[in-house]
Amino acid sequence: MKHTVSVSFMLLGILFNVCLIAANLLETKVIQLGSLTVTAGLLVFPVSYIINDCISEVWGFRKARLIIWSGFAMNFFVVTLGLVAVAIPAAPFWEGEEHFNFVFGMAPRIVVASLLAFLVGSFLNAYVMSRMKIVSQGRRFAWRAIASTVVGETADSLIFFPIAFGGIIAWPELLVMMGIQVVLKSLYEVIILPVTIRVVRAVKRIDGSDVYDEGISYKVWRIKEL
Repeated sequence: MKHTVSVSFMLLGILFNVCLIAANLLETKVIQLGSLTVTAGLLVFPVSYIINDCISEVWGFRKARLIIWSGFAMNFFVVTLGLVAVAIPAAPFWEGEEHFNFVFGMAPRIVVASLLAFLVGSFLNAYVMSRMKIVSQGRRFAWRAIASTVVGETADSLIFFPIAFGGIIAWPELLVMMGIQVVLKSLYEVIILPVTIRVVRAVKRIDGSDVYDEGISYKVWRIKEL
């Protein structure tokens, strides 16, 4: 087993981190899609699950585990820097303080909800992809990608919304928001699936890798096991 990473893996890892950070920042805007009200983070967040699927499929759970933890660390780093910047007094002549604080001054419960939901959802997504690949002997990638996304997104919503908005938004409305997020993000995966399939095939061909996670440890903290 190789203990190095390829250029393809590195580039996808960078894109994964960028998508996560962008999604957190875009979450501060609420947008209208027809009759649906959702956060702008919906535009980019599902891309991270597609990359997660690609990494799990091509390089296996262990490489996905490394990328998930790196995404968590970078998100935590950016959030921390944002909170520090908010705490530092602004220059008297600067007029953007209110808007800056709105974007970067996230409440602690939102930060906890976001980071925890990301970890659980991402690891479940990677785990389901890994186990289903072994069971299906590498076939039916489309179904594996959809199933893993549904599981990951459902876990993400079940964790994020109650922690972030419990006691603030009425439970009936909260349940509707959770359901909408899961459906829309999963639908996003289905719509872009042809692109995902082509990307996976191209990466497999370029990188020469197609890992099956036989006999590995799925413990999430074993980052050094590549």
